[in-house]
Amino acid sequence: MALAGFYRRALPSPPAIEFASPAGKASEERKTLDQLFTEALAGGTAEGFFKLISYYQTQSEPAYCGLATLAIVLNALAIDPGRTWKGPWRWFDDSMLDCCEPLEKIKTQGITFGKVACLAVCNGAQVETFRADQSCLEDFRKHVISCTSSDDCHLIVSYHRAAFKQTGTGHFSPIGGYHAGKDMVLILDVARFKYPPHWVPLPLLWEGMNTIDKATGHHRGFMVISKLQKATSILYTMSCRHEGWNIVAKYLTGDIPLMFSSGNLKDVNDVLCMVFKSAPPDLREFIKWIAEVRRPDDSSTILSEEEKGRLTLKEEVLKQLRETELFKHVTRFLAIQSSLCNNVGPLDYEEKLADIAANVCCQGAKLLTGRSSNKLCCKKTDVKLIKADSKDPITMISGTVITDGTEQRVDMLIPSSQTEPACLCDFEKNNCCGIHPSIGDGLTALLFALPQDTWLSLKEEKCQKQMKDLTSVDSLPTLLQEEVLHLQRQLHFLKADLNVSSST
Repeated sequence: MALAGFYRRALPSPPAIEFASPAGKASEERKTLDQLFTEALAGGTAEGFFKLISYYQTQSEPAYCGLATLAIVLNALAIDPGRTWKGPWRWFDDSMLDCCEPLEKIKTQGITFGKVACLAVCNGAQVETFRADQSCLEDFRKHVISCTSSDDCHLIVSYHRAAFKQTGTGHFSPIGGYHAGKDMVLILDVARFKYPPHWVPLPLLWEGMNTIDKATGHHRGFMVISKLQKATSILYTMSCRHEGWNIVAKYLTGDIPLMFSSGNLKDVNDVLCMVFKSAPPDLREFIKWIAEVRRPDDSSTILSEEEKGRLTLKEEVLKQLRETELFKHVTRFLAIQSSLCNNVGPLDYEEKLADIAANVCCQGAKLLTGRSSNKLCCKKTDVKLIKADSKDPITMISGTVITDGTEQRVDMLIPSSQTEPACLCDFEKNNCCGIHPSIGDGLTALLFALPQDTWLSLKEEKCQKQMKDLTSVDSLPTLLQEEVLHLQRQLHFLKADLNVSSST
């Protein structure tokens, strides 16, 4: 039986010009090709090229163009993933970028513009996004010149290949340089199995970006990625790996303000009651706290300075969160609902450390093995306290996970806080919030992450002011403020992809 296959594609030229011409090209044409890069370099608009080319890779799956592009840029910016790739090495690979969408889904459907931006934020980058319908050709040119004149930021484009007479549809790739005289950009095409890096006219690339992705209904565009100058360790993240993420995001950014405008809420308790009792079932799946995954060859009793540093940051964020007035209101509300045996919708179940152990143990095994298989079986999990230099012991979960018959040992460090838990201990029974991040912590962080204009829909002026004061980011300690801003950026990019399916 015959098997069809392709070995690359001929690059349509014009309009594109291949970055490296074949040896048989005429000398004059070869000179022109060399001049494009040489003149761009001399003009100072290929400064980021060498960083990008050092980490340039081919996408590992036909639909991984967004992931491969982002991995190149994150590595070029020298951002530490905070987790291992293989062995002891921390490194970005497209197979690791799955916090916003399951890889199996991306393999078949690709990934949206907003999800790529959200992935960048999740992994420690500063992101500015520009949809073609919200920008213009001249602005795009200015950003291209700015990014190619520096190696501190890089530009990712999302465009339709038809603009260059190429086969295929939507595509992501980074920009490696700009030639001012010819007004051309160098696309470092991550689908190297199909097309090599090539120069294209900038106005034509703009035309390719100024198209609508039929799967999303939104215009394509470009994004500027730089390194976020903050601690890489974070405690919370927004997850859209579950099917109902868009329903939750729509509820938080669209439905809640509408409910406020149609209701007559008098105080904070009324607000919390409406927000949490009307929430979609997947609300708790939308915000997750992050456990520190340890390499299986690490000692169970000795922590590295790096591990202790990240864990300390997480615990400080947790402590600062629990010292806010908003946290007190949230825990008081949850305790009252529990004492009255009220069903608080998606929040009506306990979260014991033993259950968390089994869950994060499986997740940790996926990270360390690089496998996305759902055929994971937790053989055994133990929760134990280990001593460190600090006076307080550290909580660690150790477990053995069986994946396709292979055993994998996984250790996770759990952040904790010695903050007085007050009434929440009554709510969660044998699961005091002084031990590890709890439901009250997550919901408090989620409320902080809501856009400030959310509260403007409240009719009662006193209640509106109280909620704005309680959720004000300006008054928060620096670490917690950075944490909340991180969540707000995530929600901002996810909001851009509401009610759409994933597609490049």
